[in-house]
Amino acid sequence: MTAPPETMTAIVVADGKGRAEALHAASIPRPVPKTGEVLIRVRAAGVNRPDIVQRLGAYPPPPGAPETLGLEIAGEVVQAAGRWRAGERVCALLGGGGYAEYAAVDARHVLPIPDGLDFVEAAGLPETVFTVFANVFEHGALKAGETLLVHGATSGIGVAAIQMAKAAGARVIATARGAGKAQQARALGADIAIDAGAEDFAAVTQAAGGADVVLDMVGGDYFAKDLDALRTGGRIVFIAAQGGDKVTLPIFRLMQKRAVVTGSTLRPRHADEKARLTAEIARVVWPWVAGGKVRTVVDRTFPLEQAAKAHAHLETGSHVGKVVLTVG
Repeated sequence: MTAPPETMTAIVVADGKGRAEALHAASIPRPVPKTGEVLIRVRAAGVNRPDIVQRLGAYPPPPGAPETLGLEIAGEVVQAAGRWRAGERVCALLGGGGYAEYAAVDARHVLPIPDGLDFVEAAGLPETVFTVFANVFEHGALKAGETLLVHGATSGIGVAAIQMAKAAGARVIATARGAGKAQQARALGADIAIDAGAEDFAAVTQAAGGADVVLDMVGGDYFAKDLDALRTGGRIVFIAAQGGDKVTLPIFRLMQKRAVVTGSTLRPRHADEKARLTAEIARVVWPWVAGGKVRTVVDRTFPLEQAAKAHAHLETGSHVGKVVLTVG
């Protein structure tokens, strides 16, 4: 295999932060893998809301991670490490640096691309699957026969949550903004889909028997309704706060419900913890992916050099599923 070049094309943010138009392609040094890291020739990279937050200057990368954007990729191994050999098709969870021609990543954070998936589909899996698995199945402890209420049903996270919960034998109630998106959530497998702009999701969920787990990326005034929608002994898991990071907590209502309120972030977790998650996802979720129960719904693709357009599209909120950059 030909040795990789010393420089590569990557997406950088002009002046360190700014609007979508601040993203542009530049030539930067190719990463040199450390001990235990593989070098991957990137063929596709997922675009996620944390990338937008980082672009705006509010989500700095963890220590040791590249300053450039990109939390998930798919491509071919160029420099082997661990169990991986040159030429293998893989996808990976990154701390940053995915919007580029090459990425170096801990070999323990890499997964094989199942047969039948292309690079674009595979690139849309790691960030969403890791987030849903850690929050819904580990922190939220969702089990077969229980009910998941998921907000933002047509986002990348929402789509993955619907599919993974159904694969695990749970019932899914999903909320989305607009009747059209609610219909799309039903098509993706939700048992009940609610237009949150026109219906009281708490009342609809209560009428359907309540939720055991709520996956909330909204926060703000959704919290009180989440609590109303919850069954006794239920769990509310926060992964973002797009509607506001301050909530009023009715203590006695919490006590009556015997509810658990929790949340987490993925990116700052220790490499060993991400390695543990990778192994669990390989064991639990990857058979669902290989069997077609969990798949990437690709909304649009953009060439790497058009990352600014990809961010602008994601910011409209009109997408269903994942936005992915193609590389090379």
